[in-house]
Amino acid sequence: MEQRIIDELALPQTTETEKRLAQQMQFIAEIDKLKQVLRMTLLTDGSRRENDAEHSWHLAAMAVVLHEYAVEPVDLQRVLKMAVIHDLIEIYAGDTFAFDTQGNEDKAAREAAAADKLFSLLPAEQGAELRALWEEFDRMDSADSLFAASLDRLQPFMHNVLTGGHTWKLGRVCAAQVYARMEPIRRGIPDVWPWVDSQIKACIAQGLIAAD
Repeated sequence: MEQRIIDELALPQTTETEKRLAQQMQFIAEIDKLKQVLRMTLLTDGSRRENDAEHSWHLAAMAVVLHEYAVEPVDLQRVLKMAVIHDLIEIYAGDTFAFDTQGNEDKAAREAAAADKLFSLLPAEQGAELRALWEEFDRMDSADSLFAASLDRLQPFMHNVLTGGHTWKLGRVCAAQVYARMEPIRRGIPDVWPWVDSQIKACIAQGLIAAD
């Protein structure tokens, strides 16, 4: 299948522009695989698990709607780039459940190796740019990345609230774990934090999150 795709996308590569476009088209075809990576999170109607591509789209839409709440002004274009690329490495590394202690032990190594493989498909400077944005997102050390990462925590949290604590129950998650996971929201979009806090308390009261 992969060779068929490469063959069908084959372009004349006699000029630098043609070589560049061939690399970019191969990358674009490869990232279609993100649609096949399933997350633990259910769709808000509870009908099935969402995939990584759906999650990334939802994150981008949230950034458009909620960027006014960022604790510092953000560059929305950079945030949107982070939103659409932040999980691409899971094409090779797989999705690691946030509350899977064992799975998270080698997550960084698996994802770094996946990034090496994926971003090398692109022209060198473009691959380096996207990899740098991916690394910045993970570090949460800029206004843009903290805002983007905050939304990445908020999105599955909202899904959990709307699906009866689905992944919290799977992971037998306690309140302290949820609060720790949501910490970037308190720092990155503090005006949203009271809503998050109230939802956590309500979910504890309903038995969706285990009390400490």
